[in-house]
Amino acid sequence: MLRRMAAAAGLLLALALQPARADPVAVPALATRVTDQTGTLTAEQSRMIETKLAWVERRTGAQIAVLIVPTTGTDSIEAYALRVFSSWGLGRKNINDGVLLLVAKTDRRMRIEVGTGLGTAIPDATAVRIIQDDMVPAFRAGDFARGITAAIASLVPLIARDGLPKPEKASQATPMPPALADAA
Repeated sequence: MLRRMAAAAGLLLALALQPARADPVAVPALATRVTDQTGTLTAEQSRMIETKLAWVERRTGAQIAVLIVPTTGTDSIEAYALRVFSSWGLGRKNINDGVLLLVAKTDRRMRIEVGTGLGTAIPDATAVRIIQDDMVPAFRAGDFARGITAAIASLVPLIARDGLPKPEKASQATPMPPALADAA
């Protein structure tokens, strides 16, 4: 009897200590170039980053999107980034020149997911360096907009040098947003 009670208590303890299985975090719909589900960025910061990303797309054809979520849930940051990238269909068809800058704020994880068309221009090691050098210091200081903008500024020259086909309506006369001027 005592053995049975000890076994039952052990089983209950083991069940209580197991992490709760949550459903995977849903991929939000792509409505804008900057999707902030945490309210981290002000409306003005989001607008300024959107302007920079629109400029990059007009100039190079490559699409960069920013997603800030509280958590990736049961997915690793890599798995969630792949789900978002695939769902959003970033980059031009047959060129696959999209970039996803993903921040899971509560998880304290970041990922730069790159389409195969930019794989040689922005290999994983370079993406990790951009995260460590540009994003982490700014995020630690509480300035998420600066970290995201710095990462974009580091990505732009890599994208521009890759030799991808120019967009059909490329505007070479479009002035560069100030935060990107030093990056090109």
